[in-house]
Amino acid sequence: MSWSARQYVAFEDERTRPVRDLVAAIPNEIVRNAVDIGCGPGNSTEVLLARYAGALVTGLDSSDDMVDAARKRLPDVQFRVADIGAWDDAGPYDVILANAVLQWLPDHANLFPRLVSRLSEGGTLAVQMPDNLEEPAHRLMRQVAAESPWAQQLASASKARAERAPAQWYYELLRPLCRRVDVWVTTYHHPLAGGAAAVVEWFKGSGLRPFLQPLDEAGRVAYLARYESEIAKAYPALPDKSVLLPFPRLFIVATR
Repeated sequence: MSWSARQYVAFEDERTRPVRDLVAAIPNEIVRNAVDIGCGPGNSTEVLLARYAGALVTGLDSSDDMVDAARKRLPDVQFRVADIGAWDDAGPYDVILANAVLQWLPDHANLFPRLVSRLSEGGTLAVQMPDNLEEPAHRLMRQVAAESPWAQQLASASKARAERAPAQWYYELLRPLCRRVDVWVTTYHHPLAGGAAAVVEWFKGSGLRPFLQPLDEAGRVAYLARYESEIAKAYPALPDKSVLLPFPRLFIVATR
């Protein structure tokens, strides 16, 4: 159950829309060097390059499969496999982009200031994180796990993502370190063809991974069947058999 670029890009248009909004909000007009941490299959890096065509942009991700996909997508960009939590490159960078990755890392009280310290003067940290742990899709992941025969085996899965903090917490953390901090939450409503099965496929590429990874194949099939049944109740199909998936995301743009 390692990260799968193929699974992730099954909903590429929907997953890329937030990073387009994030990169558009970066105030810097001139960027010489930038890094995309947690670059995935390179879709976020591509958005960054489209805005800053003359910049030296590098990409980092902990997944070999994601980095391989990114290299094929953008062969002229330097991508490398790296543990973002242990990333020790001092920079400085004019832009550090972190799209849908920092929610997997702990200790944001130390992580965010450490990232800011790697910015050049006037450089910007641009972050987007899913803000959906209390949405039905995530609550049902935990509920199905707790009520399953594998409850003990899956007890730690709910803690795979960092504890969610409100927008004000990040503002108060970063404001003493930055000349400008902008935080906001946007809820996207993604129409997905295929009903409840499409919602399951979406989260198989992200939030479901910690719940599926500890299970054998039979366990995964059983877990997903129960999860899909519950998802069908929480996200009823529209007349055209599609579902509308609400997806709140937290954005942070902080300029040193």
